[in-house]
Amino acid sequence: MNILVTGGAGFIGSHTVLALCEAGYCPVVLDNLSNSKQEAVVRTRSLAGRDFPFYEGDICKKEDLQTVFERENIDAVIHFAGLKAVGESVQKPLEYYQNNVAGTVNLLQSMREYGVKKIVFSSSATVYGQQSVMPLTEEMPTGGVTNPYGRTKVMIEEILKDLGASDPAWEIALLRYFNPIGAHKSGRIGENPLGIPNNLMPYITQVAAGRLEKLHIFGDDYDTPDGTCIRDYIHVCDLAQGHLDMLAHLKPGVQTINLGTGRGVSVLELVKTFERVNHVRIPYVIDGRRAGDLPVCYADTAKAQREIGFCARFTVEDMCADSFRWQQQNPQGF
Repeated sequence: MNILVTGGAGFIGSHTVLALCEAGYCPVVLDNLSNSKQEAVVRTRSLAGRDFPFYEGDICKKEDLQTVFERENIDAVIHFAGLKAVGESVQKPLEYYQNNVAGTVNLLQSMREYGVKKIVFSSSATVYGQQSVMPLTEEMPTGGVTNPYGRTKVMIEEILKDLGASDPAWEIALLRYFNPIGAHKSGRIGENPLGIPNNLMPYITQVAAGRLEKLHIFGDDYDTPDGTCIRDYIHVCDLAQGHLDMLAHLKPGVQTINLGTGRGVSVLELVKTFERVNHVRIPYVIDGRRAGDLPVCYADTAKAQREIGFCARFTVEDMCADSFRWQQQNPQGF
C-alpha cells in the first residue's frame, strides 16, 4: 500500500514513516518544512534501508497536492501536517485556522477527486477540553477548549464526521494523542523543536545537555500527590505503531481511538525518573500556574486494545533514556 504521510518529516511523522517502511508499506512524504528539517527524511531513509518519495509541498496549496496524487498511486493518507503550538495559536489564530482547517479541507477534496477514501487523522486529547473525570474515554463530549490550536482539532474532527456521514465509502480514524515523548532507539531521529521548547521533555533534555540553564515548572500547588500536573506520556515509537494498528483496522465510517498508556505521570515524577535513568541533575524552578493547564489528564486505553489491538510497550524509563540519547547525539538538533 502507498501511504501519503502529510507532515512526514516531523517528530511523530518521521517515526511513523520508519515504522511503515519496516512493516512493508510504501510511504510518500509531503512536508513544507516549516517546522521540520529535510535531514529527518534523509535519516529515516537511512534507518529504513530503503528510499521513499519526498515532496516539499504544502497542504494549503492545491497544486502541491495535485502533484503528489498525480504522480503517486495513493491508497490511504496519514495526516499529521498542522501547526501545533498552543501559545502561538493564541497570537496567530488566522494562521492556525488557515493551515490546519483549510489545509485539511484541501487535502480531503484532493483525496475525493482521486478516489482515495481512507484517512488516519492526527488529533489530540486537547479536544476533550476541561474534563473533571479521569480517565478520558472516547465517548466523552468534545469542545470547550481554551485555545485556537485545540479548536482546530475539534473542527477537523467535526468535518471528518460530517464527511463520513455523507459517504459510507470513507474509512476515517480520529487518533487522539496524549503526550508523545521519546525518540528512536538509534538516536538518529527525535523531537527537534525550533526555539524554546513548548513541551516538557525537550525542555528537560536541553537543560540536561546544557543548552538551557534550568527547567521551569508551572505550578506545584495542584491537587495531585506532589502538586505538579499529571499527564499520560507515550513513547513516540508506540504512537507510530498505533498508526499501523489503525491502518490495519480501518473500516467504513468514523472510528475514534485514544492513544496513550493509561497511566498518569507527574511533572516532578518525570524529572526525577529522567535524572535517575540518565545520571544527570535537572535544575528547576517553580513558576506560577499556566492558564488552561488541567491538574490531571490521562487516557482510558481499553477501546484501543479492544478494537485495534494497540497496547503501549515502552516504559517511562525507556522514554527518558531514548529522549536523552537523541539529545546527546544531536545537541543542536538536526
